[in-house]
Amino acid sequence: MQPTVFAESVLGDGRRLQIVRATEADAPALTGVILDAFRHRPTVDPPPAALTETPDGVRAALAAGFGVLALVDDEPAGALIVSIDGATAGIHRVSVRPTFQRHGVASAMVEVVLEALSVRKVRRVELVARAEFPAVVAWWQRHGFEEVARTGSSLRLARELPLCVRAATAEDTHNLGRRLATVLRAGDLIIASGELGAGKTTLTQGIGAGLNVAGPVISPTFVLSRVHPSLGGGPDLVHVDAYRLGSAAELDDLDLDASVSESVTLVEWGTGIAEGLSADRLEIDIRRSLDPGDETRWIFVTGVGPRWRGVLASLEES
Repeated sequence: MQPTVFAESVLGDGRRLQIVRATEADAPALTGVILDAFRHRPTVDPPPAALTETPDGVRAALAAGFGVLALVDDEPAGALIVSIDGATAGIHRVSVRPTFQRHGVASAMVEVVLEALSVRKVRRVELVARAEFPAVVAWWQRHGFEEVARTGSSLRLARELPLCVRAATAEDTHNLGRRLATVLRAGDLIIASGELGAGKTTLTQGIGAGLNVAGPVISPTFVLSRVHPSLGGGPDLVHVDAYRLGSAAELDDLDLDASVSESVTLVEWGTGIAEGLSADRLEIDIRRSLDPGDETRWIFVTGVGPRWRGVLASLEES
């Protein structure tokens, strides 16, 4: 039986990376990766429980939750196990063999897992990291995790997960924009990504309708940005298309800083370019179905920064 492939990419050295769903048959491979990774870490007291991991223990964990196995040119390179308890999930045994480290394998596994949990409507994910490994703690913090508790040298880190919405039609995408508008306020930054034709402008039109701004809201590809004034006393909508911009410096030339605190600013194609406009932002990623004949979109909405803490959960319940 062919494994379920969650993601596939090419590493910088040309090798193929696959993130696959782990089955019970993969328990020995997962165990080997976990032991190899943790044995090469510096010694700490008490030693991590992962050093005593067994295939039977991994099988039990997979039966209670799920796991992923990272393959580099079909060789087991990384492992990660997930537990689920209602709307909260736990991440365990995040491991990458020393010979495959510093190639983005761990980041790829975590990205796949967070997305899979979002689809399952899990709202929060937690993990435990050791204070003796500050570089590891910092790595998790760069992935949006914050310290929420500490017991001795064990730190509990947590983060909210993206809101995941299935949009079967363009109208569904438009309606999500209207729903988002109900929680938006002046100073909010939205960064929207997705391939050509994914529905970024349709979503923006819904936001514009919900904010009650002057239209029409169309993609500002050639003028780079448009300001849509509010018709009802709310914030204006600044709509930016960064597709033709190559850097954050080019975005600076649009002088968005002058209006960002008074408007809702939405930047299409802004990933890697617009984050500097605000530490608090919404990141929206629109994915098409793999079937060309299927118009379904999967829309992931991630809140970054204190401004969005708890906001998306309330939106999902509305």
